[in-house]
Amino acid sequence: MNAVKGEVILAVLLAAAVAAAAVTAVGRFSAGDLTGWEDQTFRGKKRTIYTLVKDGERTVLRAESHGSASGLIRKVEFASAKTPILRWSWKIAGTLKKGDERSREGDDYAARVYVIFPRTFFWQTRAINYIWANRLPKGESVPNAFAPRNVMMVAVESGASLAGTWRSEQRNIYEDYVRLFGEAPPRAGGVALMTDSDNTGEETLAWYGDITLSSQ
Repeated sequence: MNAVKGEVILAVLLAAAVAAAAVTAVGRFSAGDLTGWEDQTFRGKKRTIYTLVKDGERTVLRAESHGSASGLIRKVEFASAKTPILRWSWKIAGTLKKGDERSREGDDYAARVYVIFPRTFFWQTRAINYIWANRLPKGESVPNAFAPRNVMMVAVESGASLAGTWRSEQRNIYEDYVRLFGEAPPRAGGVALMTDSDNTGEETLAWYGDITLSSQ
């Protein structure tokens, strides 16, 4: 092997190693792994049931809500300027008939994935909620009905027309934060998911695939 060819091969291998290192596995559900995920419960609310199940040939996280509201959170610190790309997949059985992104009574979602940005004081904490919207058109965003100054809801999917099918998603967290809050984001402190129907009192099902963060 000549020196030039050897250097080219080495460069390719190094590039592949760097690319692999730039991906952070936040949720490894396909490996049957819930390591690091913690229950996020709310006083006076029933818990949503989260279980690892088989969907076809792969393992995914199933969420079942019967008028309940609880989530799972993975505490992971990262700078979204360095790893801005959030990827995940999800599927829902259907949207919520009474669901309405603009009201407290309708603030329920078959599926949502959100990124949390903690501040010094808890009331300053911000979050971006990526939702499978009930009514809000895909691509639009609105302030959360319960925390309008700190939490923004982004409709990544909308309506029931794609219910029962897996959807693969990708968002640039850094760009979304700047657009939604008008400033550069602080370090993120966690990624969470939640399926809830406590406000509408309905029942809903969702499935979540692996979640990753990457530089590109």
